Amino acid sequence: MKSFSSLFGNTKKNKLARFTTPLIAALALAGGINSADAINIKTSTPTEITSASVRVEPTKPTIVQYQAAAVDPFVLIPIVLVGGLVIFVPLFFGGLVVIGEREVGVVVRKFTFSGKGLPAGQLIALNGEAGLQADTLAPGWHWGYWPWQYSVRKEPVVVVPQGEIAVIVAADGASNPPERILGKIVDCDNFQDARKFLTQGGEKGRQMGFLTAGTYRINTALFKVIMAANASSHGMSPEQLRVYTVASDKVGIVTTLDGIPINVGEIAGSVITGHDNFQNGQKFLDGGGRRGLQEQILLSGSWNLNPWFVNVEQVPMTEIPIGYVGVVISFVGKAQEDVSGAAFTHGNLVNPGHKGVWVEPLYPGKHPLNTRIMKVELVPTINIVLNWSGRTERHKYDANLEALTVRSKDGFAFDLEVSQIIHVGALDAPKVISRVGSMQNLVDNVLEPSIGNYFRNSAQDYTVLDFLNARSERQVEASEYIKAALRTYDVQAIDTLIGDIQPPASLMQTQTDRKIAEEERKTYEVQQMAQTQRQQLVRETALADIQREMVTSEQSVQIAELKAQAQIKQANGEAEGTKLRAMAEAEGIRATGNAKAETYSHGVQALGIQGYTAMQMMQIIGDRNVRLIPDILVGGSNGSTNGLVDGLLSMILWNQTNKTGEVTSPLATTTPPLSPNGNSQLVVELPKDK
Repeated sequence: MKSFSSLFGNTKKNKLARFTTPLIAALALAGGINSADAINIKTSTPTEITSASVRVEPTKPTIVQYQAAAVDPFVLIPIVLVGGLVIFVPLFFGGLVVIGEREVGVVVRKFTFSGKGLPAGQLIALNGEAGLQADTLAPGWHWGYWPWQYSVRKEPVVVVPQGEIAVIVAADGASNPPERILGKIVDCDNFQDARKFLTQGGEKGRQMGFLTAGTYRINTALFKVIMAANASSHGMSPEQLRVYTVASDKVGIVTTLDGIPINVGEIAGSVITGHDNFQNGQKFLDGGGRRGLQEQILLSGSWNLNPWFVNVEQVPMTEIPIGYVGVVISFVGKAQEDVSGAAFTHGNLVNPGHKGVWVEPLYPGKHPLNTRIMKVELVPTINIVLNWSGRTERHKYDANLEALTVRSKDGFAFDLEVSQIIHVGALDAPKVISRVGSMQNLVDNVLEPSIGNYFRNSAQDYTVLDFLNARSERQVEASEYIKAALRTYDVQAIDTLIGDIQPPASLMQTQTDRKIAEEERKTYEVQQMAQTQRQQLVRETALADIQREMVTSEQSVQIAELKAQAQIKQANGEAEGTKLRAMAEAEGIRATGNAKAETYSHGVQALGIQGYTAMQMMQIIGDRNVRLIPDILVGGSNGSTNGLVDGLLSMILWNQTNKTGEVTSPLATTTPPLSPNGNSQLVVELPKDK
């Protein structure tokens, strides 16, 4: 149901709406009086009326429908009169004020019967004086605030969203001390109790305290609340009124805007405990906190910080790379207490937390340090090379170093390139920094003059050529000297290397010419030696050839002699063999003859000479297959035997009838012996079939 106050406008200060609300309440109480001819009209309950009357935010209009009915004027007039009395009496005689649940009532007293006014310089009344009152009205019905004497302004509650804060400006209170710019924090229920704020010593102006996320009933007549939503209209940015967040890899360097001044000679305020990382500014001030740069830092996280009290600058954590250590030089801290010992007279080393060079270095990693009050000097713990030449290493410590110009014993000036390898131990790094301040100062103020002067002095003891020829010896001498010299500065000299040596051009030209002549002479000597060796080679070759022939001849003679001896021995052997064979054969023949003779002798004795002779002949004929009768017999011309022609024909026929068809042997012809009659006979012996 649409509230009656909305019918007359939504202005909070609309007095007509204030008068209408009690009227509606009275009509609701008198709702039992109805006309016989009128129909029932829907009315609002007191709760609906109250909630409708205190709504401060704009609402969408609703349509209220009324059913037309015939109303008797004579019946309506008493109702209106009774309702008017009901409204008039509480309003003018009871002073009823209704405050909604999300509202706070700010009271203004128009006058007092005693005529007592506010003291000079005071804006908020504490003792019933006319003017803005310190006490506010909570939600509910309040009596006694007559319209002719009081004016009640209904304000919405203050809501601070999550992730934001709200700062406060007090319009009344005590004056701030000269050394402070923010009002101190007093126990006033987060500025919801204005009376306690004023009676407990609350100070006017910007407040140290602030509101975090939540809902608050604030007397807006005394306190001005600034949030992100209205920050621009008060000269602030919305980011200032949001919860401050420090990134995970950074640290927050804090500068406070309130507190007592920093002591003379100091650059930052010392660490104060108990203020919860600057979130409770009052405890910081009560602990003796000083305005300005602070030694304490904020680590990663979210913090409720009053932008009128602290400024925070985020810087990256101090990173010490691998191969380095960080020597901390602190400009704040406890009084210096030297822990370096009596032997170290080149500076002071202090424990961490004291002012000066810390005796303990920072090792590789990320460290949350306040770089506004301390300096970290990186010192390489690996071997580094410094070049006195035109070449520069990546670390750039030798960027200003050039080749050394030295003068020799014979008056020649020449350039000398040198490389020095050094090492600084991790525990020696604070001593080095305490001595010279930085690694660059070590190079410029220690290494450069020490090494340069040594080589200038050393070069004067030798000529240029001697220095060139004995370079390795000069390098060893320089290395030993520089190691001892740098050890006094807590620096280890690993090695000293002599690079390019550039003697005068004229001297080098003479040296070059001499060298060329010498090399040519050596070339000629080598060539002469080669020719001599070639001649010797030819001679030796000829001798070798003659010697080969001689050897061949000697070998031939020896071979001939050996062959002759072999032949002699062979002949002797053959003669001996022949002799032995002849002797053996003679002996065999002799033995055979003796045996045959003995046999013949016995045969003769047994058979007689003729008998034994006949037997031997028959044996010989049988053993040798002697044919006594020929196959073809050719006789003489006397006609008693075949003739020559018949013999030839017989031989031809014999050959044709032979089994093999070949003549195996020539015809055997013998001269026939003379027959007893004196005629010769031809005997032809044909070969016998095999």
